Amino acid sequence: MAETTPLVIEAPRTPARRRTTTRTNYELYGWVFMRASGVVLVVLIFGHLFLNLIDGDGISAIDFGFVAGKWASPLWQVWDLLMLWLAMIHGTNGVRTIINDYAERTGTRVVLKSALYLAFTVVVVLGTLVIFTFDPCPAGAAADLLPSFCPR
Repeated sequence: MAETTPLVIEAPRTPARRRTTTRTNYELYGWVFMRASGVVLVVLIFGHLFLNLIDGDGISAIDFGFVAGKWASPLWQVWDLLMLWLAMIHGTNGVRTIINDYAERTGTRVVLKSALYLAFTVVVVLGTLVIFTFDPCPAGAAADLLPSFCPR
């Protein structure tokens, strides 16, 4: 006679079981990305702070003209763009992990992750647009409103 395993009925409030195996290494890649991006972010941020505050004239020199002059260089545009993208992807991945760990209900996870991804998209798109479309001297602007470095 064949033995059968007894039927186990979970308690009514037992959280739903999540699949324990995945078919991809997505979480492994996320873990590796967090470590690598953290190292790159430390270099980018401390380089940014050193070159703008210590090597420059300090915080009193940072104003509209300073940013306009800085973003006139493609190096600083790419530097700031890398900081923006890496920081946002790094932070979003970290918050996604926290949501996966602490949000018990599937619906809650879906809502929180949707809000997270929407915020990520808005910040990255707007930040990228600002970095690449910033023009301190727009054509047709009143001369008295333009910064002193703009041609009159």
